Order: sequence, then C-alpha cells, then structure tokens
Amino acid sequence: MKQQKPQLSFWQIWNVSFGFLGVQFGFALQNANVSRILSDLGADLHSLSLFWLVAPIMGLIVQPIVGAASDRTWNRLGRRKPYILAGAVAAALGMVLMPNASMVVAFMAPMLFGALILAFMDASFNLSFQPFRSLVSDMVPAKQRNLGYSIQALLINIGAVIGSILPFVLTNVVGLDNTAAVGEVAPSVVWAFYIGATVLLGSVLWTVFRTKEHAPKEYYAYRGEDYQAVAQEQAQHKSLGQRLSAFWQLMKTMPTTMRQLAVVQFFSWFALFIMWVYSMPAIAQYIWGVEAKWFDPVYLESVGTVPEHIAQAKGAAGDWVGLIFAAYSLFAAIFSLVLSKLADAFGRKQIYALSLLAGALGYFGFIAFENPEPVMVDLLITSVEVPAAAVSLLLPMLGVGISWAAILAMPYAILAGSLPASKTGVYMGIFNFTIAAPQIVSGILSGWILSSVFNNQAIYIIMLAGVSMLLASASVYFVRETDA
Repeated sequence: MKQQKPQLSFWQIWNVSFGFLGVQFGFALQNANVSRILSDLGADLHSLSLFWLVAPIMGLIVQPIVGAASDRTWNRLGRRKPYILAGAVAAALGMVLMPNASMVVAFMAPMLFGALILAFMDASFNLSFQPFRSLVSDMVPAKQRNLGYSIQALLINIGAVIGSILPFVLTNVVGLDNTAAVGEVAPSVVWAFYIGATVLLGSVLWTVFRTKEHAPKEYYAYRGEDYQAVAQEQAQHKSLGQRLSAFWQLMKTMPTTMRQLAVVQFFSWFALFIMWVYSMPAIAQYIWGVEAKWFDPVYLESVGTVPEHIAQAKGAAGDWVGLIFAAYSLFAAIFSLVLSKLADAFGRKQIYALSLLAGALGYFGFIAFENPEPVMVDLLITSVEVPAAAVSLLLPMLGVGISWAAILAMPYAILAGSLPASKTGVYMGIFNFTIAAPQIVSGILSGWILSSVFNNQAIYIIMLAGVSMLLASASVYFVRETDA
C-alpha cells in the first residue's frame, strides 16, 4: 500500500538542495572563464566549441552510470549522498588545477593540460549533479515538487551569481590583475577558482550532514513499490551484455513525457551552449571593438606580443561577461522565488514556454546595442568605465535569466511524476542525454558555422542561439504531463 511522503519544512528542502549552490558556483566560474582561459592558452575561435565538447560528453557518460548506481546504493551515508560528496571532492581538485595549466609546460602543452582538466572537472560536476536531481525527487512529496525544484533553482542561481562575478570583484575591488600574457592565466581568474573550490566543498558537506535520506523500506513504501521485490531484482547478478540490453530497453520504453521534453531540451541547450562558449568573443568584438584576428593564435604568434590596449579590452570584456552572467543568474534567482507559484496558478507548460520565449528575445537583444561611448558605472562595490552598449546588455540578460530559471526547474518538475520509483536515478541520468546531446551537436557545428558562415563575427552565432530558443518555446506545447 502506498504511503504519503512526509511534508518537509522550507529549511529541510533548503538543506536538501544547499550543496547545489557550491556546485553551481564552480560551474559558473567554468562557464564564464573557460573560453577566456583556453583562449589565453592558445585556442582559436573555431576550436573553442570543440574544447567545450568535453562537458556534454562527460555528462553523457557519467550521469546514466551514476544514476543507475545510486538507484542500487544504500549505505550508512545514504543513497545519493555518497556520489554527491565524491563528485564535489573531485571537482574542487580540478578547480585548483585548471588555472595552473601554464605551470606544466615542461610536461605537456598547457592547452592540452587545460582540456584534460576541463574533462576531469566536468566528469566531477556531473557526478554531483545527477544525484542532486534525484535526491530532490526522492525526498520531496508531490505537492511540494514545484517548491522543491524552485528552491533548487534559487540556490543554483545564487551560486552562479557569486561565481560569475567573482573575477570582476577580485580585479576591481581587491586589485588583482585581470590581464594575461600569451600562454598564461590572469591572477584574478586563478584566485577565483581557488575560492570556488572552497565554497563548492563546504556547501556540499552541509547537504551531506544536514540531510537524512529515507530508509529503503520507507522510500519504496512512499512510492507504492514492494521493497523486497525491488531488492531481489537489484541483487541479481547480470553480465555486461545483460546490463547493456536492459539499459537499451529502458531507452526504448522511456515515458512519453520524457521523449517530448527531449525536443524542448535539444533546442534550449543548443542555445545555452552557444552563449557560454561565444559570449566573451561576441562582446569583445561587437562592443569593445576587438578584431577577430586577435582571437587567432596563428596571428598572435606572428605578432609576438599582444598590444596593451588589446589585452586590456579582452580582459575588460571577459570581466564584463562574468558580470552579465551574474546578472542573468540573479534575475533567474529572483524569478525562481515566484516560479512555483506561477506554475501552480497557470500550469507548468505555460510558464515554461513563456520563459523560453523571454530567453529567445534576450539573445536577439544582444545585437541591438552597439554604442561604444564610454560611461562610468557605479556597481556599489566599485565604479568602472565601460562602453554604453555593455551596460545595455543587462536588459537582454533579464530574458535569459527567466529562461534559465525555468530550464533548471520545469523539465524536472514535469518529468518527475512520470518516473517509476526504482528507476528514478537511471531515468534522470538518461534524461541528461537531452542536455548533453544538443551541446555535442552545438559544439560540432557552431565553430564551423561561425568561421564558414559568419566569418568569425561571433555576434551572429548568438542570434542563432535566439532562433534555437524560440523553437524550444514552441516545442513545449507538444509535451503531455503524466503521473506514474
């Protein structure tokens, strides 16, 4: 007989998701600065998207494996928490190593080391991400599901705000240098990664020690399943071939809702990948006036040194990308506060579709601002002089932030009700295919499109992201919500 999960207090739900603040802190630092780091280490615009492919590939490999393993794990630490903690420790180590790629030049090319550490970091982030998603599904009752994923989205975006803005603060408040010589990483970025690693580990430890997962018998009783039957099935020894066959069967029999959400996920994550990879060169070129040739390692090698004004412009643009990424995360955090109430009042699908439409309009807004006139901006913690168009970019970030909040919460809130209890983890892992696959496609195609179609003018690849997000919004209306 199915029992009702106990209602959780706000702070219990908060503790369940708190570790995501640190995980996203680190992930935001990576998103805002890896293109900058790899570019400083010698990557050209065309190859940037190829380096970024390691992120979705790691997710594609790691998340289903971790999801299936966590479904079968019950130990003193819990079910999902062992994987969350292991991922956090590994990710923190990667964050310490990543900005120090230039120190291994005697052993291997710094750019190669950076790519390897990027792969290691992404594998570690994914090791924590997937169990966190499943942990909320495990712990939060159906009536609190919108609230649970909205709190998770809020914490994700608080972490993203702080992580994104940190290099800017270290430069303009603390006084660390934000420029980098060829083959090196700016000191402000190095120290931002050190701080991020500390926050990541601390917040995950908070969730691990403040959250008590349900015991196996209780958990399956809440989901209306026979614990003994599930335990017997999981205790059966299966060969690799049998496991692969069973996994393929799960793929074929995935819930219809999951298939329909996959289309929405494809277009929305295709767009997000483009934004993360190409915002920095797009803004540097379109607003700071840095010519595309200054992102070409062949040209940089031919001139020997980067002129001071070019290095300063690229550094300022890189810092500003962190600031506007923080802005969209802040807007997402604020929107997360009302997201569950809006979804309850108007329906998840309607709010999801309108949020993605806001994101599409935000991407289209990038091209609307080109005023190079310098203005002083008071950011409370400091004042900086930037082109007027850079300030205007905060308006499109409002739309991007609304869409990001919805992307973090609504697909999972829609999906969770259609998943069987004994396979929630593995299906959440499989669902990550719908995040990883579009990023892989985007990584393979976007660099070629940028060089062959847009002549390395990165602002136009951002417009392509807008078109993709518009298609994502339209696709939501074909999703049917169900409850297992």
